[in-house]
Amino acid sequence: MSRIHERLLHVEDLIHCRFVTHGIAVLRIAVGAVFLGFGALKYFPGVSPAEDLVHSTTDLLTFGLVPGGVSIVAVATLECFIGACLISGRLMRWAIWLLALLFVGILSPLVLLPGRLFAGSYGAPTLEGQYVLKDVILVAAGMVIAAGTFRGGRLVRGDSPPSSDVLDAPPPGGEHERRRVLEGVSEQRLIGELCQRRGIAESEFDHWHGMARKGAVPTLSRRR
Repeated sequence: MSRIHERLLHVEDLIHCRFVTHGIAVLRIAVGAVFLGFGALKYFPGVSPAEDLVHSTTDLLTFGLVPGGVSIVAVATLECFIGACLISGRLMRWAIWLLALLFVGILSPLVLLPGRLFAGSYGAPTLEGQYVLKDVILVAAGMVIAAGTFRGGRLVRGDSPPSSDVLDAPPPGGEHERRRVLEGVSEQRLIGELCQRRGIAESEFDHWHGMARKGAVPTLSRRR
């Protein structure tokens, strides 16, 4: 039973490593596809279920200065641009900041139009209200994407799954650490996969990589 339990833990660790390595990318592409799809619908009059709500919200936010036809096209273009950036992983700085701006507009009906969004029985949210409330999930997803992609952020495991490499690995030393850091740079692999293969924690790799970036490679090579 203990052997089966160990195998199950090993499989669980492998799956979790894949989640850590690819989870942010999958979430980024999924959210991008949602924004790109919903944004494209807004280019066609009467197709998007949020069209009237966008008109009303934009009219309040701009004090009626922006015509409804212009506002819906602007929102559609903004959503499509953000969606394309998230899917491709390019221009992420622009995408993150524009996404934050868009979320302000998306959630503003909760403040500007509460009577319209919660006009159901006993104050229950209407279909439009439910449409806006579910965007709270997109806000949370956007925060995770920003944390995992903006300015070099990413998910990091605090440990690594056990492997035979760990038992046979030499004790940490200057040359050993330097070789692993340079391996991560030269092979251009995803750091999560490299750490999993070598049986080291990503936090430990980050520490070595940080030292190398500060010009500490000669220091590491002298350590024994």
